[in-house]
Amino acid sequence: MATATPNLLQPPNFTCVKSLSESSALTSIPSTYTFTTDPNQLLAFEPQHSIPIIDFSLLTSGDPDQRSRAIQDLDQACLEWGFFMLINHGVPESLMTGMIEACRGFFDLTEEEKREFQGTHVLSPIRCGTSFNARVDQILFWRDFLKVFVHPQFHSPSKPAGFSEVCLEYTQRMRKVAGELLKGISKSLGLEEWYIDKTMNMDSGLQILTVTIHPYAMGMPPHSDHSFLTILIQNGIGGLQVQHKGQWFDVNPIPNSILVNTGDHLEVLSNGKYKSVLHRAVVNNKTTRISLALSNGPSLDTVVEPVPELSHPLKYVGMAYKEYLELQQGNKLDGKTCLDRVRIRTM
Repeated sequence: MATATPNLLQPPNFTCVKSLSESSALTSIPSTYTFTTDPNQLLAFEPQHSIPIIDFSLLTSGDPDQRSRAIQDLDQACLEWGFFMLINHGVPESLMTGMIEACRGFFDLTEEEKREFQGTHVLSPIRCGTSFNARVDQILFWRDFLKVFVHPQFHSPSKPAGFSEVCLEYTQRMRKVAGELLKGISKSLGLEEWYIDKTMNMDSGLQILTVTIHPYAMGMPPHSDHSFLTILIQNGIGGLQVQHKGQWFDVNPIPNSILVNTGDHLEVLSNGKYKSVLHRAVVNNKTTRISLALSNGPSLDTVVEPVPELSHPLKYVGMAYKEYLELQQGNKLDGKTCLDRVRIRTM
């Protein structure tokens, strides 16, 4: 059984990238922030419309034929891409915009104010910092982040004013969207629509909001997410790419759409039918990018393992979600290395 190693994630008195980028004394990027995307992998392929589009209103339709076709579309999106754009989702554009602006307000706080929410452990309910895991990263990533556990208990920074209220409304609305998507995925796997919800204890499921700010982004390496699904919105600044059949595709979202990608635990649950998708942030030297990722996973104590009906041959061993989180978040960001810990090797 793999064991999680580090608990502490940030060195004391971290310096935010945002503060560095706005400093009048900064004439060049510090040598510790030297990450760039591999030039041999920079090429991205079009057309963008190849990225699947799922109509949420059809997925939740009372018309059995419409819903059946939408579930088939969802199955193909998870099977072929592990990524899709969700339209007609019912979440007000004003709420999404308001949430982005509230997050911008958090990063505009002074370093002293943000340090109140620094956190020390991957399971700290509120944690902000820089890079990914500054204690083990050999190269620091030019980004600041805020991570907040918003379910089953709702947590929120007390600053700036109004952040907590808009965060609660936003995460509750997105949680309902995720729940409907998981119903559709259960059906697409040939299971009862409540299968994932019941067997994975989603009523007590861990929902984590991760807000990332990239001032003049220098990129992030390819990686997959934990959890079942990640729901993402951003402030209209490009830079996100997803890998599909070994090629990188630019993501240019339809206005007011929500981006969704499959995570490691959906790959485990489906015994490899649905793969977690590799994605990355690429260089952007024009302006600041803000992204809001909402991961939706099981309860911390739930052991995630392949569905029995899909487990022949068995490709993954089970692991408690809490242990997986500690393992992934406490080490370097590196592709799917954490998922490899639960993958069964065949000769």
